Amino acid sequence: MTNAILHQRRPGLIGLDWGTTHLRAYRYGDAGTVLESRALSYGIRQLPSGGFTQAFEEATASWPEAPVIACGMVGSRNGWCETPYIDTPADVSRLAHALTLLSLPDGRTLHLVSGLRDPERPDVMRGEETQILGVLAQHTDVPWSGTLLLPGTHSKWVRITESVVTGFATMMTGELYGLLSRHSILGGAPADAAHDDAAFQQGVRAARDSGAAGALSILFSARALMLDGALTSDAVPSYLSGLLIGDELRAAIAAGWADAALPVQMVGSMALCQRYADAAGVFGLRLRQAPENITAQGLWRVAAAAGLIDHASTRVPTP
Repeated sequence: MTNAILHQRRPGLIGLDWGTTHLRAYRYGDAGTVLESRALSYGIRQLPSGGFTQAFEEATASWPEAPVIACGMVGSRNGWCETPYIDTPADVSRLAHALTLLSLPDGRTLHLVSGLRDPERPDVMRGEETQILGVLAQHTDVPWSGTLLLPGTHSKWVRITESVVTGFATMMTGELYGLLSRHSILGGAPADAAHDDAAFQQGVRAARDSGAAGALSILFSARALMLDGALTSDAVPSYLSGLLIGDELRAAIAAGWADAALPVQMVGSMALCQRYADAAGVFGLRLRQAPENITAQGLWRVAAAAGLIDHASTRVPTP
């Protein structure tokens, strides 16, 4: 295991987006096009009996030999090999030259992308940095500045200055929703309860109107409205979702991370991004979703910057 870059360039690339619950593998052509992709349920918390090695072999079975690069929780303390965090400000060059190398049993080398750390907050991310680079790959002609939002279990609000990550903040919106809806007095609705858009929008507006006190001061309204008959029990999860996402947006505006004048680029699953976009309209914000395959582009860009692929093959693929 070392941080030196191997100087063995071969055609193509294999990329792994290896998170807590899923493993996604990409086989690239010479020009960066994803020729084949696979999705396995082998996240770092649910590995097969053969562990990381078996999961890797299944993910890449029958694919031609090529350099392999991976991002995500596979490089965490509980992953296959812990990689260090790189302090902000950071760009693709810093990440590319900080790859951690892991020698595999079959003789190949796995190149692991480091996470990022904002020492001022402090805050950390792992996996999202590659999504960010995928977004920036769409702006290679001119350095890009702006705000990126990566909604999820732990939403990330990221500041970009001339294509450099200068800082970020984590909002635990998704995790709070899970805890409150399943393990608090506010829960109790059926797990398959359908999304109620009217209740969701009601929650967003309540968060917007909560003022300086914030949503924590009105969380209990989810139960009070249900007891009063203003919300059905099935609608409570949607109201709670709107309340928490709305409060995230309210806080982002208060912190100066977002305003109505400039659109915010958003990276994440289509369904979740749509929910954030619906909530953003209540605040007069504009959120624009990036392509869903953006992590694959980020992996290719890091590999190209690290010299893992031939110079003639380093065109970043378009979505």
